[in-house]
Amino acid sequence: MSQAKPECIISDPVDDNARSAGPIMGWLRVAIGLVSLLALGTVYSWSVFRKPLQAELNLNATQSLLPYTLALLFYAALMPLAGAWIEKFGPRKIFLFGAAFVLVGYLLAAFAPSIWFLTIGYGIFAGAGVGISYGIPLAVSARWLPESRGLAIGCTVVGFGLSPLLTAPIAAWLIHQLGVRTALAIVGLGISLLLLLASRWMTFPPHIPPSDSNSNPPKQAIPHHSSTPWFAALLTNRKFLTLWICFFLGTFLGLTAIGISASVGQELFHLSPLQAASWLSLFALFNGLARPPLGALADRFPPSWLAGFLYFIAGTASLLFYFLPKTSVLLYVSGFSALWFTLGGWLALAPATTARLFGQQHFARNYGLLFTAYGFGALSGTLSAGRLRDFTGSYVSVFLLLAAVAFLGIILASQIRTTKSN
Repeated sequence: MSQAKPECIISDPVDDNARSAGPIMGWLRVAIGLVSLLALGTVYSWSVFRKPLQAELNLNATQSLLPYTLALLFYAALMPLAGAWIEKFGPRKIFLFGAAFVLVGYLLAAFAPSIWFLTIGYGIFAGAGVGISYGIPLAVSARWLPESRGLAIGCTVVGFGLSPLLTAPIAAWLIHQLGVRTALAIVGLGISLLLLLASRWMTFPPHIPPSDSNSNPPKQAIPHHSSTPWFAALLTNRKFLTLWICFFLGTFLGLTAIGISASVGQELFHLSPLQAASWLSLFALFNGLARPPLGALADRFPPSWLAGFLYFIAGTASLLFYFLPKTSVLLYVSGFSALWFTLGGWLALAPATTARLFGQQHFARNYGLLFTAYGFGALSGTLSAGRLRDFTGSYVSVFLLLAAVAFLGIILASQIRTTKSN
């Protein structure tokens, strides 16, 4: 009698000693995944590149946000495909494929003569490369450490949030010393080199756990029918759709704040470009520090509680920005620290909740599909901010919009369920 064909075929080799040193090898991969996402998270430092490119190419606020917006959109759009490719080709090959896209994208952006070439390079190629590579360290960490997957995922995604802590000042210094074009090329080469070195460790353990052993296992898996595509089953699942909407609202809030942080500092609080770039490092610290605790808490507490908490923080910060006078640097620092914190929290809460509700065997593709909410949040949030800035002549009105979105999120957060699939 022939054996049934396994659902997941991994072609990458696995370390021989992984069986006897699973937790050690797992936490090693968490550390290497953190460094990988530290490199990929340079996409969050766009506001440092934005001002000099805006002046050089004579762009308005909406145009100068276009490469960043498209980068986040393609980053999200490629996540589901990459999740499916991982199961077919293995994590290492897909990881390197994404690294190649990142390199091409930054080099194209470095030599772009117009906003459209800049958008193709930074927005499409680099954004797609980030999307292809991003989910792999998370999937590897979750697979190696199933008993602590929320914490493992949260610790891995720290790198993406902390990236501007290092990359924004480095990029600002490179721009000051060598110009924005050379800075883009050097940053792209550096990212690709780090990903190449990290790819050796992008492997799955020799065995998938027979069950999703966890202190909070999924109550009910998505039913599988051979005639129903996996993504169709998810898209008709009430739990998944509710989580998607809430993730969309959370990323709308956080990504809009990240996209305008440096510009608000310069225009409303009268900071110099270098001062604004320096504060981005602190904001990135809050973004990163939110992830391990939110990931760990997502294993133990209802996600609706945690989501409501993040919306409350974002709404409070937005209202303070709207109503208080823009004369204190303390307001700028505390407000954006809080907003960046909420995005970091969502980028740990969403994958941990996905693994909790739907299991870890197909985590990469399930979270990849959920991550499309990030792309829609990036597109709608950043374009709305640019339009409001161009229409009103100030970023103040953007914060009223963010407060309204946060209030809506608080209402919807209670609908995130961990039981009753449909």
